[in-house]
Amino acid sequence: MLTANELRNFILNGLACDHAQVLGDDGQHFEAVIVSPQFTGKNKVQQHQLVYAALGDRMRSEIHALSLQTFTPEAWAQSINQ
Repeated sequence: MLTANELRNFILNGLACDHAQVLGDDGQHFEAVIVSPQFTGKNKVQQHQLVYAALGDRMRSEIHALSLQTFTPEAWAQSINQ
């Protein structure tokens, strides 16, 4: 069964991230907050596609549901300074 920490490591290995937090305790349903400079200039769908690409086939096999919040470093800085 996949853990939140393992999922976080898969994301970090496949995508340059300034911050990655993954929560989930049942091995199939996860929530993630990811901050990456690679998201700059991309819309939310494109940002999520980058995360899915980092996870590869795991999105089709091991992960049943993944709720994503993605931010550029600038958007993340604004969100935590509000």
